Amino acid sequence: MSGLHAELTSTEPEAGAGQPGTGPGTDTGGAATARARAMAARLTAAGWPLRRTFGVGVVIVTVFAIAAIVLGGVALANLASARDRVVNKIDPAAFRTAQLEIAYLNQETGVRGYALTARPTFLTPYTQGLAQEQREVSALRRLLTGMPAAQADLTQVTVRAGTWRARYAKPTIRQVRASGKPVTGATVNQGKADFDRLRAALTGLQTDLASERRQAVSGLNNSATALNAICIGIGLALLVILIVLAFSLEISVIRPLSRLAADARQVADGDFAHHVDPGGPQEVRTVGMDVNRMRERILADLSTARVAHARLEVAHASLEARTEDLQRSNAELEQFAYVASHDLQEPLRKVASFCQLLQRRYAGRLDEKADQYIEHAVDGAKRMQQLINDLLAFSRVGRTAQRREQVSCAVLLAQAWANLGPAVRASHATIEVGDLPVVLGETSLLTAVFQNLLSNALKFAGADAPRISVSARRDGGHWLFSFADNGIGIPAEYAERIFVIFQRLHDKAAYPGTGIGLAMCRKIIEYHGGRVWLDTTVTSGARFCFTLPARPVDAEADD
Repeated sequence: MSGLHAELTSTEPEAGAGQPGTGPGTDTGGAATARARAMAARLTAAGWPLRRTFGVGVVIVTVFAIAAIVLGGVALANLASARDRVVNKIDPAAFRTAQLEIAYLNQETGVRGYALTARPTFLTPYTQGLAQEQREVSALRRLLTGMPAAQADLTQVTVRAGTWRARYAKPTIRQVRASGKPVTGATVNQGKADFDRLRAALTGLQTDLASERRQAVSGLNNSATALNAICIGIGLALLVILIVLAFSLEISVIRPLSRLAADARQVADGDFAHHVDPGGPQEVRTVGMDVNRMRERILADLSTARVAHARLEVAHASLEARTEDLQRSNAELEQFAYVASHDLQEPLRKVASFCQLLQRRYAGRLDEKADQYIEHAVDGAKRMQQLINDLLAFSRVGRTAQRREQVSCAVLLAQAWANLGPAVRASHATIEVGDLPVVLGETSLLTAVFQNLLSNALKFAGADAPRISVSARRDGGHWLFSFADNGIGIPAEYAERIFVIFQRLHDKAAYPGTGIGLAMCRKIIEYHGGRVWLDTTVTSGARFCFTLPARPVDAEADD
């Protein structure tokens, strides 16, 4: 590990040679990067990759699982075979042997009763015992397969049963049938001796079956014990394998990753001079080398960042100077607005007043030219005064912000319509108003918007009396307002020009005004968070559209 650390340390650029920003010898991607890549290749070839490590682990677990399945399967097969031998062969054979003994007892009882009484009804157990004997012997021959001693005992039982029937049962039955009288004496004693030998053979068969059962039960117990031992062994081996795998994972993966994470955190916390010492599997070492190269790149970028920071400070200082200039300019503009609203208004009022006095006193006394000159002077003073007032109103939009409140657009429209009462009556104008919403805004500014739009509709009327239609509908998070009229209309190519201050489409003699109304509408609408435009799709009259944000409560209700 010391040699590895020495190799890693050697990749650090020496002071003054290769450090970014230290002089003309700066090299951000040269020899240091080449040495780092060469060392990364050596580290990569130094150990197993994670894929191979996990592959070996998977192979070990797979082999163990196959071995466990094979051993467990063999043990289960042995246990099932031993259980089948006891449950499905020996125990049924013992039961059939007991039933065979009962069949022979029924035969013996039937023959003996018939011999003592000579009544045919006593032969019923004998005939039934014969049928039962055939069934039980046939079943026992199948069950005793693989048990030669028991098969030999069964053969001996059937032979002695045949002997008993040949020497006693059948002769006795024939004799009683022939004489119609009971039989006693030596024949009965001979039958008893033969039947005792038959019972002895049955006892031998039962003894052999009991011995076979003990052996089978012993094999069953041994198979169960072996299966338990195999299960315990599999569990212990699995535990050992898991412990070994966990320890190997801890040593080969988790600890190197933890060291790499700690080094990366130290670098991330700002200690860019801290060297990342990679270790562990190939992938972890590769990541460590990448982190180390990233650290070196950050060191190079830091030098560049210092230069950029210095430039940023210069730019910030310049921005502060420009901000101060802007603040001075704004202060001067405010001073100019004050002068325009107070100092300039007074001379204009005097000029207008004296011109009007001159017009009233000398009207008709001077020649026609003098009357025109006086009229032009009065009109120019009035327009100058109106222009100053409109400029002041335009400059104040958004500069003296007031608290916004909930205002009814229907009420504002009614107020604007009332303000234009003389023009409305003179033009015989009519208005259609749809449902207008409640919005958040400044009452005076929004009233000015409605009044300017209504004034334009009245001013630029056509041959017919003005008809104005005002409506609103929801459009996402905004209200979309529409002001339509039946006036002379506006060509589509002037859709943007009309919103520029002092831009007029007609001579002031034909249509009076300062050219500020629509510019002020745009400024007020944008100040409230909306936008205004001319609907160029309209071919008859004009239609202005603008949006205003919906109240939060309206947006929540929609959601």
